Amino acid sequence: MGDERTSRPGAVRALVLATLGFAINFWAWALLSPLGPRFKDLLHLSSGQQALLVAVPVIVGSLGRIPVGALTDRFGGRVMFPLVSLITVVPVLFIGLLGQHSFGALLVGGFFLGIGGTAFAIGVPLVNAWFPPERRGFAIGVFGAGMGGTAISALTTVKMVKGMGESAPFLLTAAVLATYAVVAWFFLRDAPGRVVPTTSVVARLSAAARLPIAWQACILYAVAFGGYVAFSVYLPAYLKTAYGLEQADAANRMAGFVVAAVVMRPLGGWLADRVGAIPVLAGVFAVVAAGAGVQAATPDLMPVGTAAFLTMAAALGVGSGATFALVARSAPPAQVGSVTGLVGAAGGLGGFVPPLVMSSVYARTGTYSLGLALLAVVALACLLLTMTTVRRTTRVRAGQAVA
Repeated sequence: MGDERTSRPGAVRALVLATLGFAINFWAWALLSPLGPRFKDLLHLSSGQQALLVAVPVIVGSLGRIPVGALTDRFGGRVMFPLVSLITVVPVLFIGLLGQHSFGALLVGGFFLGIGGTAFAIGVPLVNAWFPPERRGFAIGVFGAGMGGTAISALTTVKMVKGMGESAPFLLTAAVLATYAVVAWFFLRDAPGRVVPTTSVVARLSAAARLPIAWQACILYAVAFGGYVAFSVYLPAYLKTAYGLEQADAANRMAGFVVAAVVMRPLGGWLADRVGAIPVLAGVFAVVAAGAGVQAATPDLMPVGTAAFLTMAAALGVGSGATFALVARSAPPAQVGSVTGLVGAAGGLGGFVPPLVMSSVYARTGTYSLGLALLAVVALACLLLTMTTVRRTTRVRAGQAVA
């Protein structure tokens, strides 16, 4: 039965459309971040106001995954993808046409722009239902590569504002979102035989939160995906301060970090399908601990520092893919969306802590070494958690599935 499902054109089509929807919504979700310096100068914002402006969509998008994941369990991705995409059009147009000359308007627009960031919690249960257990890791890893949509925003937004006017990137993104919503409505389908829960959203979220695999995966994803988010945000500042790089050079190196992580995410899911999520995650956190430990000594950027960061990027990408392969295998089918929402929220919020720690450590010590050493310790703690508690949980779940 499982092999027949993966051979259907519908499975591949669902994966392609879900990945596309994830990337487009993440593109919209990340529109404000590249324009932060522009708004700071235009509206005379303080550094704190600029940080808040960029943070609001991320926080809303992260926390919003919790209810959106539960709603996807109930209504399916075929309804939720077009709905979220169309809702996201509204704040995109509002900011593009009306909201760029007032800090308050930008905050309101940014709050609702965060809805685009919830798309991740739609795609995981949709893809999960189309593929059998032995192929879910790779499929969800491919879907997860849609997080590269943030790179579209980073590479195009500022250039379009300078070359075509302040509304241009918002109008283009709104048009793409609306087009995708129409295409998804007509061509995206939920898997045949999808398990539809009958209990309330609150009851399902409560039940999901009580699953051991839910909070365990939250911790692992907060470090794996949270580490990726943190470095993608803070790496330019780190490279500029620690190595004296020019802003453009630092930004290009950050882009390399992002690409390495995005490309490796499907590999993480594929490896988890082949050898199991536990050994893959154990290897990931061992590599991250080693890379952070090496970088804590602030070695020469070429070649040691560059190798350390690219290796950590690859490991974090693999870890992000393997974590959701773990969720797909271990969470009950009717609760995958709810668990995904919780885990996705943890990953998004996990990206906020490291930059705060790094900046605080640097302010107190004049070096980033302690912050990177702390990352190594956290990675080792995750390695221990994976090899003990998480391993036991997966064994129990496997035994229940057999029984």
